[in-house]
Amino acid sequence: MDDHAADPTRPLRRTDRTTPRRAERSAYDRALAYEILDEGAIAHVGITVDGQPFVVPMAYGRSGDELFLHGSVATRLARVMGEGAAVCVTVTLLDGLVAAKSQFHHSMNFRSIVVLGRARRLLDDEAERALERIVDHTLPGRCDETRPPNRVELRQTAVFAVMIDEASIKTRSGGPVDEPEDLDPDVWSGEIPLRLAALPAIPDTNTAPTAPLAASVAAALAKFA
Repeated sequence: MDDHAADPTRPLRRTDRTTPRRAERSAYDRALAYEILDEGAIAHVGITVDGQPFVVPMAYGRSGDELFLHGSVATRLARVMGEGAAVCVTVTLLDGLVAAKSQFHHSMNFRSIVVLGRARRLLDDEAERALERIVDHTLPGRCDETRPPNRVELRQTAVFAVMIDEASIKTRSGGPVDEPEDLDPDVWSGEIPLRLAALPAIPDTNTAPTAPLAASVAAALAKFA
């Protein structure tokens, strides 16, 4: 769990499973992979149980070339990952909508990464450090401001690491690509940029009106400004 253990110049491992049909939109740049993962807020984790696929949204964190996931030990996802089953982890950043002059060419601008692998169960100190990474991922520095999990909470939580190795990046940017016969200037076409933006923070009823805004909350507001 050392950030220096990963070499951002080393490409992601390319396999038949991570080679998409649209090769011009794919990439295997590890530094870009880290950038997407660090900017994202939610991961979708796919597993298969008795032939039935499930995709579960989860909070996550990263350290070096490891992606961290966690959940209740009682969940199906934790049980399956604990048994060493294959997982697929996807993080997508939606950058915009693309309005074309034909329905066929409407699209979206995005950056995404798909990571394939098997989860490794983390225990004791490794699990605690991974949980800190998950908490600090969207609220940078939050662990320094709050109580760490106690023994009971740790026993109720399964923490896993997935290596960022066999993976692929897919991106799209720019405007629509219309057919020449559809280029009617009276039909609007172009891009609608989107971004995830934080609204003003709202303290709960257990926070004193005089309590200063936490540094981690200010950092999250800045991250999603």
